[in-house]
Amino acid sequence: MGCAFTAALVVWLASPAITSVAQQPAPIDRQALVTRHNPVIRKVDVDAPLTVGNGGFAFGADITGLQTFAEHYHRWGVPTETQSRWCWVSDSNPKNFTLADASRDFTNAAGKVLAYPTKQSSPAGDWLRKNPRSHPLGQILLDYVKADGSALNPEDIQNPEQKLDLWRGVLTSRYVIEGKPVKVTTVCHPLQDVIAVRIESELVASGKLGARLAFPRGHDMTTKNTPALDWSEPESHETTIENRKFNWAQLKRSVGNTSYRVIVSWEMNARFTNSQPHEFRLASDRSRRREEVDSSQTNASASSRRRLQQQQTLEFTVGFYPGTDIPEAWLTLDDLFDRSAGHWMKFWQQSASVDFSGSTDPRANKIEERIILSRYLMAVQMAGEVPPQESGLTCNTWYGKHHTEMIWWHTAHFALWGNDELLAKNLEWFRCQLPAARELAKERGLRGARWAKMTGPVMRESPGGNPLIVWNQPHMVHLAELLYRNKPTQRTLSLYRELVLETAECLASMVHYDEAKKVYVLGPPLWIAQEIYDQGTSQNPSFELAQWQWSLETAQRWRERLGMKREEKWDHIIKHLSPVPQKDGKYVALGSNPDTWDNIDSRHDHPTMLAPLGILPGTGVERATMERTLDAVLTTWDWETKIWGWDYPMIAMTAARLGRPETAVEILLREGPNNKYLPNGHCPQRSDEAMAKNPKPGARKREIAVYLPANGAFLSAVAMMAAGWDGNTNNAPGFPKDGKWKVRVEGVYPLP
Repeated sequence: MGCAFTAALVVWLASPAITSVAQQPAPIDRQALVTRHNPVIRKVDVDAPLTVGNGGFAFGADITGLQTFAEHYHRWGVPTETQSRWCWVSDSNPKNFTLADASRDFTNAAGKVLAYPTKQSSPAGDWLRKNPRSHPLGQILLDYVKADGSALNPEDIQNPEQKLDLWRGVLTSRYVIEGKPVKVTTVCHPLQDVIAVRIESELVASGKLGARLAFPRGHDMTTKNTPALDWSEPESHETTIENRKFNWAQLKRSVGNTSYRVIVSWEMNARFTNSQPHEFRLASDRSRRREEVDSSQTNASASSRRRLQQQQTLEFTVGFYPGTDIPEAWLTLDDLFDRSAGHWMKFWQQSASVDFSGSTDPRANKIEERIILSRYLMAVQMAGEVPPQESGLTCNTWYGKHHTEMIWWHTAHFALWGNDELLAKNLEWFRCQLPAARELAKERGLRGARWAKMTGPVMRESPGGNPLIVWNQPHMVHLAELLYRNKPTQRTLSLYRELVLETAECLASMVHYDEAKKVYVLGPPLWIAQEIYDQGTSQNPSFELAQWQWSLETAQRWRERLGMKREEKWDHIIKHLSPVPQKDGKYVALGSNPDTWDNIDSRHDHPTMLAPLGILPGTGVERATMERTLDAVLTTWDWETKIWGWDYPMIAMTAARLGRPETAVEILLREGPNNKYLPNGHCPQRSDEAMAKNPKPGARKREIAVYLPANGAFLSAVAMMAAGWDGNTNNAPGFPKDGKWKVRVEGVYPLP
């Protein structure tokens, strides 16, 4: 599952850093800033489930504070699941499929024939894509049968008010069921994968209202993205009680080739029963409480009222563990609430902040709210043992696989907002996977370490176009550089030395020197970031060439910082690398097929020809040419069907560097199918809805219910717009200077 993230590394990264932005004389009121954006939900809103979690484990809750209406939310909005980044499952592989079984031959720029596993629809390709896959841990829901004997449904939740206290990480849900008030408090342990729940209602005392713990077989494997939970074939997996005490039970879950433990603890006056296979009920022990209730009705003393309150309260914790190392001591719910509060207060107080108080442009508050919700979501979902999938810990996409080309959008913002330890936790997995990356490079005839694109808990490629994508490769250099800029020490250099230098060595070996043209070329085979061109013939994509140029020069600076000589071959590549391609005064996506502005069909998907001056500082880029390119994207691009959530911030970054702050703000907030943020801060991707000419009646379930690269990209763009970049001399250069914006910045780091 990768190397452990050491406590020493956490301490080093969490220690105070020298900020690159001058502090404001009057400190920002962090608590006021955060809490004014606490989500408050007052209806059964399938687009607004709320999440508690700790970075590698998360629990999504519907309006009840639990997962009572999980199927309804999945069908019509955003799923509510319990997920981790350590729980993976694989089916048996009786035919012993390997990547070679899904490969086809490609000819590279040097004329050499190499095999790449691109046959995703073959039996081998299908198995290798789906295995291993992320596995849902379990479901916690209200257990209640109405007076007429029917099950609870969303219409039965009356007068709801649900609030997520972002300052403390506590979710409080209030509502009425059949005339009786109910209050549910939900919280997650900041370091352990434990959910704590307190249910308060007179319905608890009667035993009518309890909780249920249920375990699905997994996900519906016929659906690649946002699959439903699979409750079929209960005989195909096991849930057994391994150990049981008075108010504590240890369950063992066995699914496919994986197993994990679930520890349930509850208060004394509750009963835990195995109601049916893979399902357990926790409710008041009515036989014990009837006598206490009768007694309380005849005695109105304070102690009796306290006893009655206890009778109307059901408290329990559910913890999930990948092995047999189970904690012996259990926290009380109050202790756990205190730990959550301490964790989140530290998160908000000890990192960066941007405050738009006093701004009169109405967009300022929208940006501020999106910052707070996005920072919370990214901290909750994007720092586990294995780097995240694009839907974080909300639901599965691409079978839970991590797409390494997204790691920059997933994590660069952590360094920019002063949460170095969360970026470092992601990079720790890459450091531990260096042996596998070296082996992959060797298999491809490359040097150094080649990073697989779509991968599970180990660095194994998934068949499809994935092996031909290369813009994932430079990210390790860029992310390590961001950490070094925050802490320019020998400790940082030593920690990421191999990651940077071996990644760069592979970059150098991936280009071919064209003797006739006296330049280095990139590809073929190649699937560029704008995923619409032929993979077998593509050569010299604009964004990737800019990445190679900047990353190799950055790696050379790392060699110099380490007391090493510059690598001559790298310098030769830097000097003779093909330039970013352009045609008719505008940059194009691809040098070998420069049809971006000639062919309308080439103006959808990612407009990454803007990224060389945006994400990157624009080495070798002509600003006037980039200006014309930006204008062309703004006026002629397909903004409806296939532009993703991270494209909007990427374009805003280019506009900001070009000195066009109004354009940057407008694009950042532009409404579009894939840039509409929900009340909980999530950004679903709805290109499938936009492209559907004749949608089925009632069709609602989105292909990708939530998309965290959008949130990460937004945070990176805002950081740059607020703190600037190397060489910038303006305050908050990405925001208009029209007197309507007041931008206070604390601790945000500029980009290179």
